[in-house]
Amino acid sequence: MTILIAGCGDLGTEVGLRFAALGHRVVGLRRNAAVLPAGIEGQSVDLSTAKPVVPADTQIVIVAIAAGNPSPAVYRAAYVDGLQNLLDALDEADVSPRRVLLVSSTAVYDVSDESWVDEQTPANPRPGTDAILLEAERMLHARLPAAVVFRLSGIYGPGRERLITQVRGGRTTASASARHTNRIHRDDAAAAIVHLMLREEEPAPLYIGVDSAPVRGGEVLAFLAEELGLPVPTLEAPGTPGATTTTTAVPARPAPRDSQRGGDKRLRNRLLLSTGFTFSYPTYREGYRAVLAGRGIRHP
Repeated sequence: MTILIAGCGDLGTEVGLRFAALGHRVVGLRRNAAVLPAGIEGQSVDLSTAKPVVPADTQIVIVAIAAGNPSPAVYRAAYVDGLQNLLDALDEADVSPRRVLLVSSTAVYDVSDESWVDEQTPANPRPGTDAILLEAERMLHARLPAAVVFRLSGIYGPGRERLITQVRGGRTTASASARHTNRIHRDDAAAAIVHLMLREEEPAPLYIGVDSAPVRGGEVLAFLAEELGLPVPTLEAPGTPGATTTTTAVPARPAPRDSQRGGDKRLRNRLLLSTGFTFSYPTYREGYRAVLAGRGIRHP
């Protein structure tokens, strides 16, 4: 059985290595496949402009495309054009995979009132990049109704250490500390993808990939400071250089809604857990401790 990974960046590479460790042949698509590790057969292709060569025995397809920058044009080329070229290549090769999964984002939920969000919550993306992600999801389900969309929250892990860098620098924004944040460790995201694709039961058309601890950003920053043996970061209100406070006991007032991509929401993972999936890092505490300890590999 061949596993085709379309988009072998950090997450896609980790997914591919996990399939390879289970004895499957893995073919990875990437602009420069020469950087892929042993265990993944690379195919150099830019999906935004070209169709890949699809192995005839492909049974599982994982689409983990990433845009090079946040401009709408780049997002459309990556997520819509890239997905279309991949689906066209499957049709032209007369290959009907048993399962297909598209990695998307919980950014398609423009929710800012601290409410809970799950798979039953209607997507309501803002115009621009978030709407393009939903367009790609709908194109996939229009062509392959049994495909799975896996909407991930903020991925962190080896090489994804923005908050740690902020804490070490001693400064962050007040708005980031006040709103709820949702995250998933890269290794749990990869493990969940493998789990959903290999379990006997048919997967649902949509899952939210998030750990079990939606939490205000200030709590995460305070936790990281304690783990690092550093003072609680100074919080600087956006747009007011030099005006700072040093408290986490009372959350700072959130910035205006239009300045907060991602809004203020709490994501539920009950559907994913109901499949029997177990998190290695069920909360940010276990996950960030692993990152701080240097566990895990940063992929190209």
